[in-house]
Amino acid sequence: MEQHPHTYDVAICGAGPVGLALAALLARRGVDGKRIVLIDARALGQSIADPRSIALAWGSRMLLEDAGAWPASGHFPSTAIHSIHVSRRGHLGRSLLDRAEHRLDALGYVTRYGEVVDALARTVDAAGVEVIRPARVATLDETGDHVTLTLDDGRTLTAQVAVGAEGGVFGQQDDKKQTRDYGQHAVIARVAASNPIAHRAFERFTDEGPLALLPQDGADGLQYALVWCVAPDRAAALQAMEENRFLAELGEAFGGRLGRFTRVSARMAYPLGLNAEAHATTRTVAIGNAAQTLHPVAGQGLNLGLRDAAVLARLLARCPGPEAIGRFLDERAQDRRLTIALTDTMARAFVGSGPLQSVLGLGLATLDAVKPARTLLAEVMMYGRRGGSSLLPQRQG
Repeated sequence: MEQHPHTYDVAICGAGPVGLALAALLARRGVDGKRIVLIDARALGQSIADPRSIALAWGSRMLLEDAGAWPASGHFPSTAIHSIHVSRRGHLGRSLLDRAEHRLDALGYVTRYGEVVDALARTVDAAGVEVIRPARVATLDETGDHVTLTLDDGRTLTAQVAVGAEGGVFGQQDDKKQTRDYGQHAVIARVAASNPIAHRAFERFTDEGPLALLPQDGADGLQYALVWCVAPDRAAALQAMEENRFLAELGEAFGGRLGRFTRVSARMAYPLGLNAEAHATTRTVAIGNAAQTLHPVAGQGLNLGLRDAAVLARLLARCPGPEAIGRFLDERAQDRRLTIALTDTMARAFVGSGPLQSVLGLGLATLDAVKPARTLLAEVMMYGRRGGSSLLPQRQG
């Protein structure tokens, strides 16, 4: 078979939001699109059709704006999050984060995975980036001065640097060390409530695990994206339940803040765990879910990955080689450690019953009363580590 004729500065394996954002930001920073190649196993139409709901922090909006992908040609419908209500079921104490304290348009946004891919793919296409799909990398060989990638159709590519940006879920990434199994599955769906609160997200900690409701307007009349973390057998039961019983179970777990739950979409579930072994060599590096897969509590996984892409794009645009990878690992270490520790602690500390949960509930009340602590938590959720907003010029709302 004829060999691929091109060599590249950067080969990106994975064209989900993080891989696409890296390609778009490289082009925005002056790298010729013809020197960048994206390789993905899925056809673009498959990715655009992906209906999963995702939460984007305010800082991620800034990064996507910088990439030229917010919005794109009138696309990218999203629902703004103006406030986040955090509580512990059955215990006193709650905390409320609000955009007004930070003088921003929103704390974050909820949209479809496919909408983000569509917006970024348009930007990447306009920049002239080469995209090879559907295709998989069969082998990767690294030498002192380049990386050779052999695709599953026999083509070979060479690049100065190869970036792993493939997504996936816990338990489906054989090339990464599985560092923690939470013993939970996330049940995801979209639901409607009788008394919705516009633009308010909820993070509700229960004995079984976190339950999140994210505001997401849709033509189907369903107002919230649901992420409900429970034990695997409970997840299977929730998926199999008749609709009215599922809605009643959800109401029992969440409480009456939104009235009754009245409708639910099809339900899916996936296992939850922590992968935090970021892989890198002299000329290869992993970002996003390829580097760390987090528990969905607080919705930080994609946002952390987009920050990875922003830093790596800045460094590779200056010098596409080993020096950029070394600096990237140093610059990203603090944000990665903090975000991983935050989500891991929240995922584990609030599960179960007993006196500790009362203490944690009071901790939420204390957080709500102490503005500096509340501000710090909001900053971490919106930007990553404190000061992470300096990744881009800030635009106040």
